[in-house]
Amino acid sequence: MLYKFKSKAAGDLIMLGPNGDELMRLIGREPAAQGIIEVDAMPEALRQIEAAVEAEESLRRAQAAGASQEERDGKGELRVGLRQRVWPMVEMMRRVHAAGAPIVWGV
Repeated sequence: MLYKFKSKAAGDLIMLGPNGDELMRLIGREPAAQGIIEVDAMPEALRQIEAAVEAEESLRRAQAAGASQEERDGKGELRVGLRQRVWPMVEMMRRVHAAGAPIVWGV
């Protein structure tokens, strides 16, 4: 499933199903094919997203600090973090909240 988030105050945002499901859970909602994020719910949703991003980054820093040089050398792969995955939605929420418009999907 794809999520296509829409608002009159911003361009459309398309997110793959697993990432959209994760985002929905972060803001305290069950994943659904249709929905709306009302303007008054956006500040709390942004706080929840930012808290989850900070928690993930703290965990990464702690794991990196505890890893030996040999372990770090073997893990040269780059992984897309939560901050990168949710950044488009955070920006969309900030814009549409300032404009007083809701975000909808599946309609």
